[in-house]
Amino acid sequence: MSAEGQTTSEYIQHHLTNLHAGEGFWSFHLDTLLVSLVMGLIVFGTMWLAARKATAGVPGRMQNFVEMVVDMVHSQVKDTFHGDSKLIAPLALTIFVWIFALNALDVVPVDLLPLVASWFGVHHLKVVATTDLNATFAMSISVFLLIYFYSFKIKGFKGFSKEILFSPFGKNPVLIPVNILFRVVEDIAKPISLALRLFGNMYAGEMVFILIALLPWYLQWTLGAPWAIFHLLIITLQAFVFMMLTVVYLSMAHESH
Repeated sequence: MSAEGQTTSEYIQHHLTNLHAGEGFWSFHLDTLLVSLVMGLIVFGTMWLAARKATAGVPGRMQNFVEMVVDMVHSQVKDTFHGDSKLIAPLALTIFVWIFALNALDVVPVDLLPLVASWFGVHHLKVVATTDLNATFAMSISVFLLIYFYSFKIKGFKGFSKEILFSPFGKNPVLIPVNILFRVVEDIAKPISLALRLFGNMYAGEMVFILIALLPWYLQWTLGAPWAIFHLLIITLQAFVFMMLTVVYLSMAHESH
């Protein structure tokens, strides 16, 4: 239910406002940073404990679950990545489980954690970090930098320069500006598409939950539960898509023509 004394628009705006420090471009979204850090510690701490307690005998439920996730990611990387790097599989696993954990907070009742935060004097708390463009662009830009790092490492400056100047239309000097233009557009599109796809899907899901929270309690349960179950598919799919596109882009960076 909406908070007492708030209009519908004020309630929606309240849930979409980040806890921040500073103003303008140089402001920091403290809730995004805090939630990302806490979820990272919880998820990877749990996986670390599962690895510490792993046994060659009959595995427990936690070990089974972690092994299932690791095997799934390893299988996808093995089928998609055509280079030779020990970083790619751990990176893909990190991306998948971290984004999934951040997305999963979207199924927590929208008023619960902000209400708890208000008890400690925090008046704004945007819980789902992946509905913050700052977070999704930070992830996508990190992938973009890795693409360039591996492109230089695998192909060298000369090979990478040739790829930019002479692909896709060959070595005709007249077409070099066109080749460069195509490459610039392609490279800009990669981080933008990664960031906006994740942000757009999660932001839309969060908006639906907020609108459901404005309904009478009996409609909240009627509509909220089915949407939460369906949304579990969305949050898993978005984590998987971000992971797979990262692996594909890094595989392309490892290819030498």
